[in-house]
Amino acid sequence: MISAHALELARTLVRMNTVSHHSNLELIHFIRDYLAKFGVKSRLTFNEDKTKANLFATLGEGKPAGVILSGHTDTVPWDGQDWTMDPLSALVKDGNLYGRGSADMKAFIGIAVSHAEQFLNSDAPFAVHLAFSYEEEIGCFGVKELIADLRDANIKPLACIVGEPTSMVPAIAHKGVYRYKCCVRGKEAHSSLTPHSVNAIEMAARVVGRVRDMAEDFEKNEPRFEGFDVPFSTTSVGQFHGGIADNVVPRDAEFRYEFRDLPTANAAQMQSEVVAYAKSLEPAMKKVAPAAGFEFETICEIPSFLGSKDDPVTRLAQALSGEKGTTLVAFGTEAGLFKNAGISTVVCGPGSIQQAHQPDEYVSLEQLGRCEAFMQGLARTTSID
Repeated sequence: MISAHALELARTLVRMNTVSHHSNLELIHFIRDYLAKFGVKSRLTFNEDKTKANLFATLGEGKPAGVILSGHTDTVPWDGQDWTMDPLSALVKDGNLYGRGSADMKAFIGIAVSHAEQFLNSDAPFAVHLAFSYEEEIGCFGVKELIADLRDANIKPLACIVGEPTSMVPAIAHKGVYRYKCCVRGKEAHSSLTPHSVNAIEMAARVVGRVRDMAEDFEKNEPRFEGFDVPFSTTSVGQFHGGIADNVVPRDAEFRYEFRDLPTANAAQMQSEVVAYAKSLEPAMKKVAPAAGFEFETICEIPSFLGSKDDPVTRLAQALSGEKGTTLVAFGTEAGLFKNAGISTVVCGPGSIQQAHQPDEYVSLEQLGRCEAFMQGLARTTSID
């Protein structure tokens, strides 16, 4: 079972409201001050208005390379969900730790931080880096700044363990998540004079139809990547807005859509296909209204991740977790960004994604105990080659 100290640190973090549209500085400053008690300095990188920050700290300064323990500090909201308790209560009951972010993924962060002194006193030949980011839940924006800061500072970690909830089974792949907004400008008119108008909703619908055609093509023809629940790339439209009245041809429409691409697919090519189709519709639109057309905005781009069961960091995670196998996960993480930065990466953390984002989110104490054993084993590790 998990130690009282590690559990209390995890509960402390769960009690802090770090929903993505809130500041995370209370949590970041708490960890910074906790590490400072051991003489550890933290590197903070901020968002533009200084309301949020990433934290990067090295336990074992001067040792070559190092292993990153990575986690995001933000959570999704709980508005409208049917909770039976205060989402910030960090209630321990029936063998579980409850609260928003308990599984995704503050418990992992708390357990990692609680072992700072062990990592500092470890005889391991490598340092342990703590990397905690902001705004993962809305697009992995914070970690991009963190990785850029490491590059600028010439800090070159050897490996990264992203502690997202995988039930402590090392995950070596996930799909990417790419979201876009399309704004359509047409020309309004009375609905009895449609030839003098450009119907923005109808033009948007044509592009939505193309997105749907792509989804069906992926399902029918894309080479399968076995191991995923859905072993092909997917796309879907999540929002659509437009029009002001039944008898007014709409001037404006807007929709949002996403791709979840296999690690073997090309999301940029998918988006290019959508844009090219939309642009092919513009000449006819502009004949009626020169200002008519399509504009696209990127909401988020989270690259897919593909590691290997033969990577040293995967074998390390297997040894520390006691798991002989590996898994694939359906959800996006920061792993692809670390991998793309040249850092060998695996995803492995306590709890299940089935509890994440749900009312009465929880992680079991049994899983937290396994995560603590993982950290203790990392402090005793002599090599990750």
